[in-house]
Amino acid sequence: MVNELSIETRTLFAELMERLAVREAQRNIGNLDGSFSTKNISGRDYIYFQHYVAGGTKRSICLGQKTAALEELISQHKLEHQENLQDPIGIQELCAQLKAGRITTASHPVARVIRELADSSVFKVGGVLVGTHAFGCIGNVLGVRWDETTLGTQDIDVAAERNVSIAIPGVKADIPKALESLSMGFFPVPRLNPKHPSTTFAIRKSSLRIDLLTPKIGKSEDPVFIPRLNAAAQPLSHLGYLIEEPIPCCVINGEAIAVMVPQPLKFGLHKLIVSQLRDVTSGAKAHKDLHQAYQILSYFDRERSFELREAWKSLINKGGAWRKRAEAGLAAMQIFGALTTDLGG
Repeated sequence: MVNELSIETRTLFAELMERLAVREAQRNIGNLDGSFSTKNISGRDYIYFQHYVAGGTKRSICLGQKTAALEELISQHKLEHQENLQDPIGIQELCAQLKAGRITTASHPVARVIRELADSSVFKVGGVLVGTHAFGCIGNVLGVRWDETTLGTQDIDVAAERNVSIAIPGVKADIPKALESLSMGFFPVPRLNPKHPSTTFAIRKSSLRIDLLTPKIGKSEDPVFIPRLNAAAQPLSHLGYLIEEPIPCCVINGEAIAVMVPQPLKFGLHKLIVSQLRDVTSGAKAHKDLHQAYQILSYFDRERSFELREAWKSLINKGGAWRKRAEAGLAAMQIFGALTTDLGG
């Protein structure tokens, strides 16, 4: 059952997103996790900054010979770092209030992994959180809490285009190193073809796993290496539609983790198509696809029917295969209920 969040909770979430945007825009030296040290070389003192880069690799950078300006920089870092630890813009407090308001949150292990991916710049270089965790985020954006049966999963799905223009040239992520730095025991799951690189990372004796995905181009289903993630991804049909023009959002668990997720309507319509691509052994997954699709599409059916009509029209105009699967998915979705919006032909 879908429940509308209270007006107070919806207002708090909007405020959280505004504060997250401010935090990202106001990143200062205090956001750098690391420490300064002094080394004496040939009778002269030099200042070094030690920090961990994406993936947990320790780096030491020489900032130059000790000067009054560098000493002031060290003092500034210490002051601003302490201010940031005190949550100056109240994000942690907002998250606590939102949790009390029954907003969708992530489990601690899932949030820990997503935070490491975010800190490793995955979502700054074109990575998009998809799957059920994105579905939960989308519910928060729309101001609703989805049916609990469609929220549970330990799978973390991240999708990325093969080539994108990113806002900060030169920034790269390293997913394998990021997962290794968590010390949670992630290992690459071997493929059936030993020549193919892994696109899935898992933990032994745990259901927690990460799948890396990319849009399918051509007929090949072989894994594709994505240099800016330093990892291979599994090509999937129709995925490009889902991750086109994603929106900023956040995963909540004590703190807020900035991520990118698909547009809500695209997520819902894409689920119709995905449900028709499942094989006969994946009936439970197809059922969940349709249930998630129904919850999103019925929201737009009630609240923003014009957007639903336009998005549907755009989808079925993509070609015969798209239309056939979308219409079949829409018909199958009737087990959960019918839409009142006339989607036309």
